[in-house]
Order: sequence, then structure tokens, then C-alpha cells
Amino acid sequence: MNLFDIVVVGAGHAGCEAALACARMGAKTLLLTLNLDAIALMPCNPAIGGTGKGHLVREIDALGGEMGRAIDDTFIQSRMLNTGKGPAVHSLRAQADKRAYQDRMKRALFAEKNLEIRQGECGEILAEGDTVTGVRTTTGAVIACRAAVICSGVYMDSRIIIGECSWQGGPQGLLASSHLSGALRKLGISLKRFKTGTPPRIDEASIDFDEMEPQPGDDTITPFSFMTDGVMENRAQCYLTYTNEETHRIIRENIHRAPMYQGTIKGTGARYCPSIEDKIMRFADKDRHQLFLEPEGLSTNEWYVQGLSTSLPEDVQIEMLHTIPGLRRARVLRLAYAIEYECIDPLQLRADLSLRSHKGLFFAGQINGTSGYEEAGAQGILAGINAMQYIRGEESVILGRDQGYTGVLVDDLTTKGTNEPYRMMTSRCEYRLLLRQDNADLRLTEIGHRVGLASGERLARMQEKREQTDSAIARLKKTWIGRSEALDAWLIAHGQTEAAGSVCAADLLRRPGIFYADLKPIDSHWLPLPRAVEEQVNIFLRYEGYLDKERKQVESFRRNENLLLPQNYDYMTLDTLRIEARQKLTAQQPRSLGEASRISGVSPGDITVLMVWLEKRNREQHLA
Repeated sequence: MNLFDIVVVGAGHAGCEAALACARMGAKTLLLTLNLDAIALMPCNPAIGGTGKGHLVREIDALGGEMGRAIDDTFIQSRMLNTGKGPAVHSLRAQADKRAYQDRMKRALFAEKNLEIRQGECGEILAEGDTVTGVRTTTGAVIACRAAVICSGVYMDSRIIIGECSWQGGPQGLLASSHLSGALRKLGISLKRFKTGTPPRIDEASIDFDEMEPQPGDDTITPFSFMTDGVMENRAQCYLTYTNEETHRIIRENIHRAPMYQGTIKGTGARYCPSIEDKIMRFADKDRHQLFLEPEGLSTNEWYVQGLSTSLPEDVQIEMLHTIPGLRRARVLRLAYAIEYECIDPLQLRADLSLRSHKGLFFAGQINGTSGYEEAGAQGILAGINAMQYIRGEESVILGRDQGYTGVLVDDLTTKGTNEPYRMMTSRCEYRLLLRQDNADLRLTEIGHRVGLASGERLARMQEKREQTDSAIARLKKTWIGRSEALDAWLIAHGQTEAAGSVCAADLLRRPGIFYADLKPIDSHWLPLPRAVEEQVNIFLRYEGYLDKERKQVESFRRNENLLLPQNYDYMTLDTLRIEARQKLTAQQPRSLGEASRISGVSPGDITVLMVWLEKRNREQHLA
């Protein structure tokens, strides 16, 4: 019998982060994957990051994960999105060389001394009572373990659909996992069926780039990892084009052949990533839809047509492609397809991503009903950390909604659930000015270091950044610049009115369009700051009032989060609660009063009743 501390099932983006976290924290870990060639595969868009998603990648990195480092080493174009808006929604996105990214992640995995990697399919999860003891592969191998993390992605009972054709299979011609769903049902786990899709890939030699709009990367590149040093350069360019009325006509005339409209597809698709046929039917007033052309790597001719996800038949796909500027000669290398798959209902999970009904069993990634590599990676690192904490007998790491986008993601899943593939967006986060991508290290590195994942070097870098930021802000608040002709000329040059007297350097940075670097000519004590520190100084002083306001909101939020509820309690005995609230609370066993308040079906009135009951219960226990 094989014996490991932790078995991670699945080697997608969740599985890679989970396995690395467990191994780096000292657990003897096995990573079990359906196909060694599919480790860290990007079956959909060839990119890491994006709006809201970039925040997750930087949080993974701050905790000590690998995704940020891997994309920094293999990106071919990088852009900071939403720079026309405030820093709360700035989001980094990088085009990846898909094959290079996979190879880079494989090297990290195979280099871990506590990690063993094996190709095989999990056919059964073994348990004694309510405690997981191992897994059995479909070839009969029994692998004993003290905890397991299931990261099966979209492979569980998956089905590929193109027009009238469908077959059992995983993304990009890979096999489906045909036994795991049965193993989960055997444990009493409730499953759902979701659907996602991907656009066609086309041959670079058949694209007329001169008919499309170039989309260059940033001149100055921001890395994803807080540990990445040195100059980074773009090596590729993306392009923009649009559908037109002819494209829409072809889709409308063939809509009866679309699996979504035939009823062939039963799974629920992502609302925020609709197929092109769905866009045309739902938004009939729009005369065009944006398409973003992305290279899949430097050593391949494949280009990804973002925005053209579809499951229409092959002939329709080709016909509509040939109506689009730049793609009228396009040769399809891989057809677009839809994929249906099984996932679990995440309401069955605790906030540490462990299953409520079984000890030692954790879930992460798209099996929890999410979409995207970044959402998967964030869950993976958290599940890996908590699987190790479980083995150690130590307290779980639970990130609150006030600590990170990862906390928002997990809290949404485990308290609200999801009826469609969940996608992270900045709008889901209540405290997004505090939880910016630029300060993920300041928020989370100490947590990663405390559990033994983030390195001492990473912690020292974060502490130096914090100290330099605090010192610079303190100096600027104490620095006054006397009125002079030079100061007035400087103010006028920056679109400001002349000074009435001396001005505080910190106050100048609160004015629109003025940044720390601009102070050099008028601040005699000015010193150059590292780019990351300068960024923190600019943001803190410009938004100080708003930041203080959000901190007060967080303090109020934490009061309810700190009111802990008993675990494994039968709320059906509380007849002062409405029946729906009793049922939901008993099923989900919220950790705190704040968590209970976010459960669908638990009203503000129920929370008031719970608060009174909890105070009475705590008082009686104290007197006893």
C-alpha cells in the first residue's frame, strides 16, 4: 500500500497550487492526474489575470504560491487593465505562452522534494466512518492518506458538444473522468451539472492582421509576483476586430442547430461569458460584438478568438468566421465546442474548503462551481494550506471578505452557493479600495509565512516595503514647502492655482494629477523610492479619507464575524426562528453570525433572534 500525508486529485491550476502548498509546508504529497501531459493546461484562453482575476493571482503569490511566478517567466504580452479608473479596479492581465507556462509549472512541481506525481484516475475515495483514509485508482491501487484535496476541474463525466455531435471527453481531446462522480455520490455529496465553452483556434498564416486594430502591451510592465525582479519585455501583440450584421444573420438563420437552443445542452452556462449565439439572441439591438485575437504562444500558429465561444456546427462556425474583418481567409485548427461537466454544490463546504460531512476531504477549483484558472488557483492554495493545517491539528486559515478577493470568493461559494459557473469580478468585493492588487503582499504575506509557505525572503521584502512606505508618508506629512515663485510656477504647470502660503507636501499629492515623482523640483528632501513604494504613497495620500471610511466599515463587519456560533448545532430546536432559517442554518452550520447573515433564506429578523439567543447562551455558559 502507498502511504502519503495528502493526495491531491487533479493537476490543473487548483491542483498545482494545492500540491505545491502541501509539499512546501512539509507534507508527503501525491499529485494524481489523468494525464501528465495536461498538467497546468490552459484549455481556454491563453492568459492569466484580468479584471478581478489579477487580484487573485497576486494574492496567490503573496501567500507563497506559484502562478504569479510562472506567468512572469512565460508571458508574451502584459497589460494593466482599467487604468482609466481608480486603483481599486486596476487589474493585471498577461498573455501566456501556453506550452511554456505548462513546462514552467511542471518544473516547479517535479523540483519539490516532498511531492510525487503520478498518472492515474481516482475511482473511489476511502473513508472510515466520517474520516477520509485514502483513495483507490481505477487500476486498483490503494493509496492511503490522512487528507485528500479534489481538484478535478471540468473533467468529471464531461461531454463535448459541437452542433449535432457529442461525445464523452475532456477539453482539447483529453479523456473524461468517468468514475469520480460516482465515488462522490457514494459519500452522499450532491452534484450539479454546469457547462462552459471555448472559441475556435485559427491558423496565424490565414489571418489578415492589417484589417484589425493592434492592441499593444504596456511600455512599463508590472509583474504578477512580488518576487520578480528585472526588466520585463513584451514579445507579442494582440488584435481587435468585430462581428457584423452578416455574422449575426448567419447565426440567426442557424440558431435552430445550436445545441443550447435545441435543448441538447442541459448544464448551466456562465452568465458573464456567453456564447456568440447567446449574445446575438439576447442583445439583438447590438450591431457588432468585440473579438480579441490572442496568440497561444511563440512556437505555435494557433490564435485564440476571444468572444467567439460557440457550440454551433462546424460548417456554421467556418461560415461566420469568414464574415469577420481579418478572418475572411481564416483556417480553423481547432473547432469551438461546449463542454458539460459535473461539479459539487459548494454549500456542502466549510470556509476552509473542507467537506462538512467528512473530515480530511477538501475541494478546490472548478469542481466547486467556479470558472477560470485564477479562481481555481486561489482555491487550490487555500485548500492545500488547510489540508496541511488539518494534518497538523492546527486552526484552519480562513480568509475573510475584508482580507482578500480569495476570501470573497470562498465566502460567496460556501454561504451563497452558485447556480452557474462563478466568476470573480471587482464588483463582488465590498472593500475593494482596501483590497487592491498592489497591496496583496501587505495583506497576506504574513499569513503565508506563519503557516510555513511564504519564505523568509518574501516576508522581509514585504516588511521593507511597508517600512519604506510608512516612513515616506510620515515625512511628507511633516514637510512644508514655503511659498515662492518656483512653487507658483510648479503649481501652474500642474494645472493648479498659485499658493496662498506654505503648502504641505502630503496635501499636494491629494490633488488630481500630482504624484510623488512630480515633487522632486520643489521638495528639498525628496529621495527616489522603489516603484512599489511610490505606488503605495500615491494611493494612500490621495485616497486616505476613503480608506479610513472603508476601515470603519470593516470594523463594523468584523463585530459580527467575531460572534462565533456553535458547530454541529441543531437549529431545528430554535422555534423562534423561521423554518427556512432553521433548515438552512442546520444544513450549512455557519461559523459566525456574519456568515449566517449571508446565507440565502436567513433574514435580518432571523439574525436578530440569533444574536439574542447567542448572547443568552454565552451568558449561561459563563455563569456555569
